[in-house]
Amino acid sequence: MSAFPPGALPLGVILVAYESADVILDCLETLFAAALADGTALCVVVVDNASTDGSAAAVADWAAGRVAYTPPADLPFAHVAVPKPLAGGILTVIAAGVNGGFAAGVNLGLAHLAADPAIDRFWILNPDSVVPPGTPAAFAGHDPGPFALMGGRVTYYDQPDMIQIDGGTLNRWTGVTGNLNLGQSIQASAAPEAAALDFVTGASMVASRAFYEAAGPMPEDYFLYYEEGDWAMRRGNLPLAVCPAARVYHRAGTAIGSPTLGRPASPFSLYFKHRGRMRFVRRYLPRSRIAAWAYTLAKAAQYRMKGWREEAQAVLAGARDAAPPPEIRARLSAEAARLAFGPGQVQASPASAKALSAASAVTKRP
Repeated sequence: MSAFPPGALPLGVILVAYESADVILDCLETLFAAALADGTALCVVVVDNASTDGSAAAVADWAAGRVAYTPPADLPFAHVAVPKPLAGGILTVIAAGVNGGFAAGVNLGLAHLAADPAIDRFWILNPDSVVPPGTPAAFAGHDPGPFALMGGRVTYYDQPDMIQIDGGTLNRWTGVTGNLNLGQSIQASAAPEAAALDFVTGASMVASRAFYEAAGPMPEDYFLYYEEGDWAMRRGNLPLAVCPAARVYHRAGTAIGSPTLGRPASPFSLYFKHRGRMRFVRRYLPRSRIAAWAYTLAKAAQYRMKGWREEAQAVLAGARDAAPPPEIRARLSAEAARLAFGPGQVQASPASAKALSAASAVTKRP
């Protein structure tokens, strides 16, 4: 357990790393620098999901002061170096041993932090983010009353004034998620009221102990995407909350190819996103299955019209909960693939090919 100073508002932080060696030190350095400037007591856990790029070793060397750290030239704010080595007990690296997905990594971190009764808030933070001064203190001290999950404001790293997400929305017919204030200037757009949110983005999300103990761990059967939406559905009477003063800058989708304003989603990202969407629909919106499938076919047709055959196949395979195309499966180890896809999952079948042909036919109609 951590020995926090008297009167401190401790904040537990979880970073789930996968092939994150090129970005995670920027995240940790700015996180600890901000906390030192704010006087926030941190207890940070890095869960390494079996990275092959030396992410865990890079973190250990950085924390011990064995390697010099140079902030990136394009860091969106001024940086003050963090003294090394770090004090004992404030940073723990957990080797997951296998890539069980985002939620599995989060749950390892939650279990570790929840063992310390002094920590009532658990901040889940993407390792491809950087943290400006003020954010740790805001998340630690903001008092919205009892809450389940609390979000802040997330802007793009390479376009610091532009909002990536101010909170998540969910279309009850299609299961499609949306980003509040996407693409808007943070200077010109006020943070939303909590009532406007359906979920809080997993890129920067604070879970309360009360919520964690009532709802349980984050659901792991999505592997990627929709975990935070599913988790938010389990909040009971605890509301969502917004902390307008908490901001992070996010290098979106660096590991898995999530879409940005200037880059389409990768087939890997599309497969898991549409698989997650249809799993969510079946679980929480069963009356919307037909509308959700209509959206699937329309999206696949849209990609096919652009000549993006792999993307169209990924959408259809994911929505059917079918085995992914080989190039997607190849990105995961055998054990990770077993966890992500399951031993009994159906193989890509003629039905997928038929659906793709139908989508292609739509694009060819006059």
